[in-house]
Amino acid sequence: MIYLKDYKVPNYKVEKLDLDFDLHDSHAIVQSETIYYKNPDSKENNTLKLDWEELEILSIYLDNKKLEKIDYKIVLGDLIIKNTPNKFILKIKTKIYPQKNTRNEWLYTSNQKFCTQCEPEWFRRITYYLDRPDVMTKFTTKITADQTKYPVLLSNGNKIKEWKLDNNKHYVKWYDPFAKPSYLFALIAWDLEHIEDNYITKSWRKVILRIFTESHNISKTHFAMESLKKSMKWDEDRFWLEYDLDLYMIVAVDDFNMGAMENKWLNVFNSKYVFASPETATDEDYSYIERVIAHEYFHNWTWNRITCRDWFQLSLKEWLTVFRDGEFTADMNSRAVKRIDDVRYLKNSQFKEDAGPMAHPVRPSAFEEINNFYTITIYEKWSEVIRMYQTILWVEWFRKWMDLYFKRHDWEAVTTEDFLSAMGDANNIDLSQFQTWYNQAGTPVVNVGSKYDKKLKKYTLLFEQSCPKTPEQDTKKPFIIPIKFWLIKEDWKEIKLDNDLIILTKNKQSFEFKNIDSKVIPSLLRDFSAPVTLKYDYTYDDYAFLMRYDNDPFNKFEACQNFAKSILLKIISSGKISVGTGLVESVGTGFKPVPTEFIQSLRSILEDDNLDNALKAELMIMPSETEMANIISKWVNPLKIHKSRKFLLNQIATGLKDIFKKNYHNLKKDYKITPEDIWDRSLKNVCLIYLTYAIWSSLAYSQYQNSDNMTDTMASLYSLSDFDCDERTKALDDFYNTWKDNTNVIDKWFSIQATSRLENTLEVVKKLTSHKLFNIKNPNKIYALFSAFASANQVIFNRKDWEWYKFIADRVIEIDKFNPMVAARLARSLIWWKNLEEKLSKKLKAQLLRISEIKNLSWDLREVVDKGLV
Repeated sequence: MIYLKDYKVPNYKVEKLDLDFDLHDSHAIVQSETIYYKNPDSKENNTLKLDWEELEILSIYLDNKKLEKIDYKIVLGDLIIKNTPNKFILKIKTKIYPQKNTRNEWLYTSNQKFCTQCEPEWFRRITYYLDRPDVMTKFTTKITADQTKYPVLLSNGNKIKEWKLDNNKHYVKWYDPFAKPSYLFALIAWDLEHIEDNYITKSWRKVILRIFTESHNISKTHFAMESLKKSMKWDEDRFWLEYDLDLYMIVAVDDFNMGAMENKWLNVFNSKYVFASPETATDEDYSYIERVIAHEYFHNWTWNRITCRDWFQLSLKEWLTVFRDGEFTADMNSRAVKRIDDVRYLKNSQFKEDAGPMAHPVRPSAFEEINNFYTITIYEKWSEVIRMYQTILWVEWFRKWMDLYFKRHDWEAVTTEDFLSAMGDANNIDLSQFQTWYNQAGTPVVNVGSKYDKKLKKYTLLFEQSCPKTPEQDTKKPFIIPIKFWLIKEDWKEIKLDNDLIILTKNKQSFEFKNIDSKVIPSLLRDFSAPVTLKYDYTYDDYAFLMRYDNDPFNKFEACQNFAKSILLKIISSGKISVGTGLVESVGTGFKPVPTEFIQSLRSILEDDNLDNALKAELMIMPSETEMANIISKWVNPLKIHKSRKFLLNQIATGLKDIFKKNYHNLKKDYKITPEDIWDRSLKNVCLIYLTYAIWSSLAYSQYQNSDNMTDTMASLYSLSDFDCDERTKALDDFYNTWKDNTNVIDKWFSIQATSRLENTLEVVKKLTSHKLFNIKNPNKIYALFSAFASANQVIFNRKDWEWYKFIADRVIEIDKFNPMVAARLARSLIWWKNLEEKLSKKLKAQLLRISEIKNLSWDLREVVDKGLV
């Protein structure tokens, strides 16, 4: 266990680091030459402790004197040299084996290419070093390799020399003039081609932009390049942040555990977030590519130039970048839809994490395995906290803080306290209560009541906040919670208010509004102004009114969602749902759980010409099975949830079939990649899904046959996926034959089958594990097949025969032997046994216990399993 309270400044700092890589077919020789100097802020004696794991040491020289084994000590995790001078040069030569490395971390090979991933603590498996984010220095990197096999040799910085050697070898030397921590080091050796473009900054500097990949994929990189230039322009316009280098490089690789890595000068990307063409990428893929490209670019300022002091501050590295990429995406597309998408993901995933055994604060006091700390809480919840700052301070004051923050801490390693101090100083305001968001886990619950005094014309809102218990945190202090709101008269006449923001700071608070001459309906938590669960006793009529008349897009969506959730909970708890045929479910005689006003409110949305089609599409998407399970939380029966949701969807499809059909046919048009065309496709394909629920499988198959883009193709396959029909089989077979040579597209084929609700899905997935195109060593394939099933197909995963639990547990055990990070991620699908009804709960827990009893589990997996069993 690593504790925040144990942090000490490094005993030594690094003036510069020269790296020399000699790459061979079976191994690599790494020589590091480092100038160390005593840290004046350290009170420790002159002892150097370097981090290391799995290194074969060949030689060590201190100031040109070779050290014998008696001169240093190697213990688990540390190389220790005592009585070191105040300044000295240390040369270390090591031998490592990238070809045997299956974890896709530190220096590894995949499909005969060398690649690195050093975040968070993997540079220590390349050479002995002070592998911590608060040690920054300038890197020089020389790479030597076979010129035929590895014609392209890349690293951080500017290329300062390239030379041909004997035996068909060559070397390239790179120099990075900007100090960086070791986790930002990158190296690529491969047979690559690249596209090149340039960007002229606001100060009229020319920046060369290059995207590298294999030759057969080069044509799919142009959208990524355009996204990069958009990101650079947006960052200058919004935050006045200009790129500081003359070269920016991206490399796309297939075998990568994460989405991308922001290494200074040289970003390494999972190829799925780079490659795009209308034939191979959906509109959602395009959006993800644009966002991830922007995210890694924005990291240049947050947090390459300003980095985190230690890994407890990881949220500090990610939150502002996630917030910035979210704002970028909102400006490039639909701000309302972006907000809805973000909150839907937050509620389905982060709220679930907050309510489970892996719940943790955004800045914890301790952790076991840093890889397990890269969570939805770190990325998404903390981004919402930043949004709260902006809500309270307003945009212009938030920007004032940003300017001070960059001025004060540029090229420093900082803490959350530094961040909070800059925020307060810039705006002359006390924001210390925000510390509760750093230190406390869990999703706050805000219960709201209201009362109206007709005689006094006074309306009162009463708020009570609380936070459920989380691991190691039973008692919680009150959070600071901004509640954006509005009061709406039943006749829809405007009520003039002095302020539309309530800021909660105590467990209980009330707020009075005078001169209110009639009953009002409150629109609360507008734009989802805080990451909380808000509860107010709305009636069905209130929901219908807000769906039609609330002018806040998010709260219009929220009213629709909450109305649907109320209906679903009524169906689930009734016990009257019964199995029908196909996708049609029936209920007991005389039981009519879906109110007419709900269907009519949805109709009014579809007929409203003032709403764009993107928002209409979002409003038609009902709460997911995952979110309903999160709401029920105890004694969950996934089959009941699934049947109840199918019944609701069928009722909507039947009641609105005419307008779905009209919209579907009116929105069919030639393919273009513009926001408006994307919005139209979104609504068209939502209509297709509902029409398919009305037993129109032939319509989905017809769209598949006539599709000229991947968005429409995947919508057709998704619509057909739960039908056991000839059209489904024909479409899947045709899709495979068309795209079997494209590894990223074929992942979609795996996922669509893994998420099918058909009874034979287990047998299908088992068969797919032996498919010639499935490679269990590739993380994307694991996510596409196993994670898609275990996370997104709860009704089949939790079948009464329980065979799926064992199947996924077996895969976790298997994957842990070669890629612990991915195994730990997959294992999170097994830790929700406490939420399930008794029989399912016991069977799922048994699989966790079985994994826990295995010797030599990785630290990554051990932590997830142990916490899951508590």
